[in-house]
Amino acid sequence: MPFPCSRSPLSHVAASRRLLLAGAFCACALAAAPARAQEFALFGGLLAGGGGRSYAWAFDYQEGLGRYAAAGFAWYNEGHIPNHHRDGQAVQLWGRLPLRENRFVISAGVGPYRYFDTVAATEGRGYSNSHGWGMLMSVRAAYYTSHRWLAQLQVNRTQVFSGPNTTSLMFGIGYQLDAPDTPGPRDRAAGRAGRVTANEVTAMLGETILNSRRSPTALGGSLEYRRGIAKYVDWTATYLYEGAKQSVRRNGIASQVWLTRAFLDDKIALSAGAGAYLTLNERDIRGRPGEGDGRVSGIASISASYRFDDRWLARVTWNRVVTRYDRDTDVIQAGLGYRF
Repeated sequence: MPFPCSRSPLSHVAASRRLLLAGAFCACALAAAPARAQEFALFGGLLAGGGGRSYAWAFDYQEGLGRYAAAGFAWYNEGHIPNHHRDGQAVQLWGRLPLRENRFVISAGVGPYRYFDTVAATEGRGYSNSHGWGMLMSVRAAYYTSHRWLAQLQVNRTQVFSGPNTTSLMFGIGYQLDAPDTPGPRDRAAGRAGRVTANEVTAMLGETILNSRRSPTALGGSLEYRRGIAKYVDWTATYLYEGAKQSVRRNGIASQVWLTRAFLDDKIALSAGAGAYLTLNERDIRGRPGEGDGRVSGIASISASYRFDDRWLARVTWNRVVTRYDRDTDVIQAGLGYRF
């Protein structure tokens, strides 16, 4: 069965929700005025590859390693080219050249790219979830204003081991989370004395999106315990309920390790994590045990929290469940937590 380039209206809504969540993470970062990190940006633009054209978007966190170097994390979405709906995460090492009294910066970055792709199935189902590795190479020109804001123009090139390579041109708006003494990028981020996190318990509700041709959704929830195990490292144990609709009927337990940064006198924290997800119960359309029942899958997540006081916090989390049986999901949830 041919795999169409265009998606159903429901899948376009799901894609819009993912983009809105990316904007929400950017909003959390931009709210962090006297922060302890460096730059956060949201990009959007056009992409070509695989015999077609589409959109592309990304959000990017970058931290200085000195005047001429930086490290960055990006969540990169390659849109909907023919037979492929691909996105993923990349960690890049950047070289940068400040010009014109640091107001204009030219930089180039490269790093591993872990991608997740919904593709046409060779047999059976109309789709399959393909995962793989590649490289993300980027060239960027950035202009720094006098008020922490920066405008960026960036070209990306993906080279993957299986699937089409793509090229995108994107425009981005960024914000410096750690205010520099003069316009331009900071050389390094400020340090901290103690751990970002002590102990937290958070209950969340939200939406589960099955990564298929139609992207059906279901209401889900979770209960998370989070503990700081090092200055910038958290560990979580989570019961994850993905929903009860026929298309998405799965629940399980996840264990993850997170890299975490705190801003605005520790009121806001951003983190990225990865780990394992054990399916306790999965049912198919007829209510019988599903293919994933009792299996271990991967899970990768990003999360943002706002701490109201010493005890209470709000959290939003985007989980990507990565399976080996074509049941990948995006689980996007928000809720209230307690610190102790």
